Amino acid sequence: MKEKNTEISAVDSSLLESHSPAKASLYSAIFPGLGQIYNRKYWKLPIVYAGFGALGYSVTFNMTNYSKYKSAYIDFTDELPETQSYLDVISGSLNPADFDPVLHPDTYDSKQETWFKEQLQHNMDYYRRNRDLSYIGLVGLYLLNIVDATVDAHLFDYDISNDLSMKIEPRLMYTGRNMNTLGLQISIAF
Repeated sequence: MKEKNTEISAVDSSLLESHSPAKASLYSAIFPGLGQIYNRKYWKLPIVYAGFGALGYSVTFNMTNYSKYKSAYIDFTDELPETQSYLDVISGSLNPADFDPVLHPDTYDSKQETWFKEQLQHNMDYYRRNRDLSYIGLVGLYLLNIVDATVDAHLFDYDISNDLSMKIEPRLMYTGRNMNTLGLQISIAF
């Protein structure tokens, strides 16, 4: 019976020795989620890929809208009547005759023109900022993925037995000059 337990513990120790935090980090750096697979933490894969999917969608959405508002701003500020992509971004309640000096030079209002130009600039800046934050989020999630795999690999063989106990007892402590004081002693047994 003892020989069988020795064989099992020898196999277990070889498995534990072969589990490397460096490998887990490298695997996660090469392909996100691979370090979690190496650590046998399969339940983390949907979280990792959902995060990358959501941030990837955010990058795409914000990049598309940024490009749309950028070309609308460029088309609105130039003097060419052929460039009218800004008409695609206006709502139904806005009338180009109120703010467009190129297509409607007789009916436009300069205050409305300034307001519309500021709105295009504001939306362009908004989507650019959100796109940049999404890229930062992607880098942060990528690094978090690597750190998570590394920490899990370090804790892979960490064993917590069922015999954890903490004792709090009163204790008489010597403070010097022939004086004692009463205190508490905390003992933790692993």
